[in-house]
Amino acid sequence: MHEKDFPKYVAFFRGINVGGKNKVKMADLKQLFHDCGFRDVKTYIQSGNVIFKSDKDKSLLQDVISHAFEKRFLFPSHVIFRSGDEISAIMSALPFAKEEIEQAKAKVPEVEHVYVFMANGSINPAAAEALCSAYDGEDKLSVGKRELYLLCYHSIRDSKLATSLSQLGVSLTSRNQKTMLKICELLDADS
Repeated sequence: MHEKDFPKYVAFFRGINVGGKNKVKMADLKQLFHDCGFRDVKTYIQSGNVIFKSDKDKSLLQDVISHAFEKRFLFPSHVIFRSGDEISAIMSALPFAKEEIEQAKAKVPEVEHVYVFMANGSINPAAAEALCSAYDGEDKLSVGKRELYLLCYHSIRDSKLATSLSQLGVSLTSRNQKTMLKICELLDADS
């Protein structure tokens, strides 16, 4: 397989560069991916989003990158992978109507309102539904196979529904719609 035909992936790191903890420079993270043999490595913003190409078996990526990350930065970070095609599918499946998003933006225009929470494993739909049933606010949650879509009518920092997602018993990392759209743009840039 020629390098230009290698599959594209995105690695989403959880819990780096948050609140001054677990600091990782994106240049160092990019170098780590180069050192692991990945190609066309790009990072986007400081939260740990890495776009790359690889001819390695997808099932090996988790271990290769997790071990290399911990060895280099001396702390573990949960990393979630999606292929370029999966990212496109995630964004195509956004369940919220434009009008709903606009209503949320009108309430608090200075924050992001749409978030995608991603897990490496399956999300239990019954457990997610139980959380939604117990929640009495206006935020909305939609459940995919390995993703949750959240519409916050205020800040995600104030969302009781977002906070309750930790009860699902699966490790999640989230990105807002603006970040996800930029990642889609970067994935398409060299197609």
